[in-house]
Amino acid sequence: MSQQQRQIMTLAPQLRQSLDMLQMPVLELRASILKEMEQNPTIDGINDPNEILISDEEPIVEEKHVADEALNADPDVDTILRQDDEWRDYFMKGMENASSNDDADEKRQYLLDSIKKEPSMQEHLLEQLTLVDLSASEREMAVMLIGNIGKDGYFAGSLPDLSMISGMSENEIIRVLGVVQGFDPPGIGATCLRECLMVQLDLVEDSPWEDEARLLIDRYLPKLASHDEKFLCHALSLDRDELPHVIKLIRSFNPRPGLQFESNDTEYVKPEVFVIKKEGKYVAEVDSRQLPFIRISRHYRRLLEDKNVAAETKSYVRERIRAGAFLIRSIHQRQETIRKIAQEIVDAQTDFLVQGIKGLHPMTMATVAAKVGVHETTVSRTVANKYMKTPVGVFEMKYFFTPGLTTKDGSTISNKSVQDIIYHLVNQEDPAAPLSDQAIEAELKEQGINVARRTISKYRGILRIPASHRRRIK
Repeated sequence: MSQQQRQIMTLAPQLRQSLDMLQMPVLELRASILKEMEQNPTIDGINDPNEILISDEEPIVEEKHVADEALNADPDVDTILRQDDEWRDYFMKGMENASSNDDADEKRQYLLDSIKKEPSMQEHLLEQLTLVDLSASEREMAVMLIGNIGKDGYFAGSLPDLSMISGMSENEIIRVLGVVQGFDPPGIGATCLRECLMVQLDLVEDSPWEDEARLLIDRYLPKLASHDEKFLCHALSLDRDELPHVIKLIRSFNPRPGLQFESNDTEYVKPEVFVIKKEGKYVAEVDSRQLPFIRISRHYRRLLEDKNVAAETKSYVRERIRAGAFLIRSIHQRQETIRKIAQEIVDAQTDFLVQGIKGLHPMTMATVAAKVGVHETTVSRTVANKYMKTPVGVFEMKYFFTPGLTTKDGSTISNKSVQDIIYHLVNQEDPAAPLSDQAIEAELKEQGINVARRTISKYRGILRIPASHRRRIK
């Protein structure tokens, strides 16, 4: 085995560690660093970040490796120790611009306020309500309707009672209920099992059993509940070996869409990147205060300079220092890589930070990778499980990477922006004559956006918008 091969084998675990750290969300990385500190005695934790700015009583030993022939001395120890000093210099540079304790407390509270909790069913629906165009009275009615949806996800209110309280006609209330029923999860706000299943069936694409499933749901649910397969085969004109396919499709739907919100588990999201405006420009900043502050122990660094320390001990210390220094460098590189990629996202999506989803531009990982000077897989690892706090909300970093569609004038538009246009077209349609996919295609074409009808159907499925015949209110 050559020396180069041995070096590659030695570095492989460390490089793997570095790549893993890049992909870890901040809470997982914090736990990993704390575990490494327990296993490596040469790593010191710093309880007070200001401690790093205070000189020790003893002078720092000169960063010069003392030759020790008995150790077959490794000349890169100096480099390893300098890496620790470079990290401390980097940290001290950041501390020079650090805010006061009051500002630090404010930022800490801002971070705590950014923790995202799993919403309740009503909160989930009310969040979606902010995205639809309704009049003030319709919005008020939508809130009342959401309040009348039970834990199982079904609308349990009384239309006559709501009509009497609000002064709206029952047809007007039904129209608003139809808007709520278009929210996620599919089937929410349905008035009965048949309606709940039909909504979910409308979102199915390219199933050969769709017509049979629609007929069964519309007319024969009691027969399905009683397992009367002979009757169902006759009614649906199916063979005995075909009926299970229809039943399997129907049983893939959720008959109680509200129950998924009953989980007691809470998901915590800590944004690592904060987008702020400085001198008229949006800047991405990475909050390193969420991670432990660490450095290489001075005690163990001095052991390498002590001629009275046994060669075996020095060898062990040197390896532990090397591992610790690599960890510190990997943390630094991780934070800097996240910052660079986040800044490229911010620069490309400035319109989104001002306008919201309609300002979202198409963007690929390959484009960002080329600008930052890294491989595309590095961008993929960097944005995985990372969240960014922006002026318009908290988003996963990968949210900003969307393919684009070419418009009539040769520019490109994000597919999410197209979905947003479709969403608003449907919400502004006449409920008595809802827009078909063909009509939506024509509307988009008038705006210079060419989208195939099949793609529109796919986008409707993503948006949980039923087909036009399911949206019609007679």
